[in-house]
Amino acid sequence: MAKCEVCGKGVTFGIKVSHSHRRSNRTWKPNVRRVKAIVNGTPCHVNVCSRCLRSGKVTRAI
Repeated sequence: MAKCEVCGKGVTFGIKVSHSHRRSNRTWKPNVRRVKAIVNGTPCHVNVCSRCLRSGKVTRAI
């Protein structure tokens, strides 16, 4: 679900620290969008992060 099919960016795990310094686990999910892109000359739906869309690594299909 939360994984880019172009660069492989996925979920990252870490620790949330409150003001009173109580620690609990948390996750960071990438900004993944399901877009219609051209892959191997044919348009298909792929899950791509916003960084790959912005940098032009994906050619959008109309």
